[in-house]
Amino acid sequence: MPEKTYTDPAGMPDDERMTPAELRVVREFLGLTPEWLAAHLNVSGRTVRHWEQGKYAIPDGVRLEIEDLERRTGEFVSGVIDKLMDLPDPAVVTYRDDAEYRAARPDAEFPASWHRAVVARVAQEVPALSIAYPDEAATGAPAQTARQGARR
Repeated sequence: MPEKTYTDPAGMPDDERMTPAELRVVREFLGLTPEWLAAHLNVSGRTVRHWEQGKYAIPDGVRLEIEDLERRTGEFVSGVIDKLMDLPDPAVVTYRDDAEYRAARPDAEFPASWHRAVVARVAQEVPALSIAYPDEAATGAPAQTARQGARR
């Protein structure tokens, strides 16, 4: 499949353009690899690397896609926090890798790295959150408790 072409609106001012640093920081904050983002945007991994290195200007359409990923991730994080906040022993399961994540959640749109980033954000807001991998949760093995106000 050919790469998608993203365009800017006519007269797009440079000061409204996403910077290479912003793209990388947001991508990493969301727990996404350059390869996953490239596939999501239907561009090559090389294109994403070039955007992040400042070799190519980041089209406004890409900024809009990134903002949509941020919005959807934020909504997911908020939903998880809401479900866990009033539980006496809040706990979540996260995944070591994409294969384990897909086995548990075949319809998942995002990679396991995204899920772990989401869990880290949830752990900052939910006191005494217990985090485990699926096999630990299934066997009742002790999970690490995330501290409120974990590393930011």
